[in-house]
Amino acid sequence: MTRLEALNWQRDGQHWPHREQSRFVKAAGLRWHVQHWPAPAAATVLLLHGTGASAHSWRDVAPLLAGSMQVISLDLPGHAFTELPAEGASSSLLSLPGMAAGVQALMDELKLQPDLIVGHSAGAAVAVRMALDRPSRPRLIISLNGALLPLHGLAGQFFAPAARLMAGLHWIPRLFAHQARDRAVAERLLHSTGSRISPEGVDLYAKLVASPSHAAAALGMMAQWDLHELADRLPRLRVALDLIVATGDKTVRPAQAEEVLARLDPTLRAGFTRFEGLGHLSHEEQPSRTAEKLLELYHRRLPTR
Repeated sequence: MTRLEALNWQRDGQHWPHREQSRFVKAAGLRWHVQHWPAPAAATVLLLHGTGASAHSWRDVAPLLAGSMQVISLDLPGHAFTELPAEGASSSLLSLPGMAAGVQALMDELKLQPDLIVGHSAGAAVAVRMALDRPSRPRLIISLNGALLPLHGLAGQFFAPAARLMAGLHWIPRLFAHQARDRAVAERLLHSTGSRISPEGVDLYAKLVASPSHAAAALGMMAQWDLHELADRLPRLRVALDLIVATGDKTVRPAQAEEVLARLDPTLRAGFTRFEGLGHLSHEEQPSRTAEKLLELYHRRLPTR
């Protein structure tokens, strides 16, 4: 990738949610933006956002969990304030196995291993891949509107090749970011998820999508994302898994959760929860409800912790 303008922490992060919890850490050849609510004696939860989002999407959930757990949230490679991989490394670090390995390298650098990983959308796929690659951790994964299976039909055949084509055209992220300077672009994108979030949330997404570097990372991630291998490996998952599905999700088909459950080893006893009437960004629509459910599932699954 050619050099693209990225968000600047001193300029763009002045009023970023929970700035006081932020730090920057080098791992896997990247400089990562991490937010940390320490509680060394407590269980550790890692929050992973989806494609095109950032740690900000957990801004209301993280503090609610922090009263009971040690919380880590981060920006995935190239997203928001985490460094965009260099051109030679982009295809590997923006792929699912590369991103899972990168997040694990970051956890190793921090000397923190999560007991619980909560992954939203594509973040759920990263969490599952991490568990498959290192089965000893985490102890529980909670998928929130998780994108864990390939797209069906013509959409699946068209989506990845089109994303790869656009990712190879360096002017596309700049064009998109230029058009996204109009806040209405972010509003339309968010509306298409089936969610209604706060004006503050819309403003934060508007800042993200207006960044060429962030746009390039999201597009590059979509171009390199291949969920066929993950789908094939789901029966090998040995970590407890709970699926939370918003019935109004217009980004990931709610019915996908049933397909995921059918692929899992029956002895895993995976859990399933519906959030009626919410969309893809359900954790931003109702953070208190989300945090309460996450803690309930954690204590139900791992009562001895």
